[in-house]
Amino acid sequence: MIKGWDQVCIVPEFCDQGVDCYRLTGGHFLNEYYIVSEAETRKLMNRPEVVGYEVYTSLITATSQMMYYLKEQKKITCANILSILRGALNYPLEESCYKEHIRVHDISFLSSERVFVDGEMAGLEIKYSKLTMVPDSTLMIGDIIASGETLVNCLRYVTDFYRDHGAKLRNIVLFTIGGGKGIELLERLTAEIREYWPDFEGFITVYYEGIFSCYEEGDKGVSGINRANIDFYWKGGIIAPAFRRQTLSMQNPLFEKCTIYDGGARRYEIHEHIDEVLEFWNGILERADIIDKQALIEEKLGHKLPISYEDWLRDAHYDKLDPKETRWLYQQERGFVESLADVSLREIALQRIEEFTSTLKKYIL
Repeated sequence: MIKGWDQVCIVPEFCDQGVDCYRLTGGHFLNEYYIVSEAETRKLMNRPEVVGYEVYTSLITATSQMMYYLKEQKKITCANILSILRGALNYPLEESCYKEHIRVHDISFLSSERVFVDGEMAGLEIKYSKLTMVPDSTLMIGDIIASGETLVNCLRYVTDFYRDHGAKLRNIVLFTIGGGKGIELLERLTAEIREYWPDFEGFITVYYEGIFSCYEEGDKGVSGINRANIDFYWKGGIIAPAFRRQTLSMQNPLFEKCTIYDGGARRYEIHEHIDEVLEFWNGILERADIIDKQALIEEKLGHKLPISYEDWLRDAHYDKLDPKETRWLYQQERGFVESLADVSLREIALQRIEEFTSTLKKYIL
């Protein structure tokens, strides 16, 4: 658990071009953390039917608007993009820099792939490296942060490369669909980096739609299907208000196995993504009669029910938002829970299998 997480709130930073940006406050952080929300990123994360190139295009508007903000704040001058191959290629960093007139001096590449043993992640391996050095620049990275091991592995590799050449970085800007584990790791990394680069400004981390949580080691969730250190859900995180509003206006997205699934597979190996989604929903269908639906709803919302408005507000980290908005969201959640009273998990699973199969039929081998 992040130290002082109970005192952390989100506050509005800007709302422009359809992008809502919130900043984390109250945590005594060494770094800056933001959450951005936009129509296309909400669609991406609520509909696993979004695959292929559309995964990439879904992130352009939110990323570009955040680039503009950081440029105006003079937090980005010259940039070097680090692309961690596969999932990181989903992030439109170069295109967004071009749109916002930020010069990209070079692009570096690292491959870091998960190694699985008996279905469980056993480690990471860097198989390919092509690094370039831009002294005193902003290093930009786009990556999905679950356990955070890939990011730490790659960042240590890059900072060692800079140190070996007698150079340093000004700061690091990270765009991510990810979890709170990343904050713990980045805070430690900043302290570590400042031991040899005392004037390192730190990380500026931009989360799309929320700071999520991963299932812990040994916890397969109420459904018995989820994977530790991989699958994202709301519990213990902070969800962008507009994303919460959209998710709870629909019946099924909250129950998906993971908020994003495997980013690399969604983009480049669509058949693998389809297999994962259908395996999950067929698993729910098989277990529908033994899964505790109430416990599953509470797990996905992140708290026990019923919950008072005051407790919900603290749980959501919305204390500093407009009460008119938060009261509406609280009532919406209550309505969402009530609407599920007469809907079985079996019905939800059958509906998702049909919807997903019909939408992505052309990709199914």
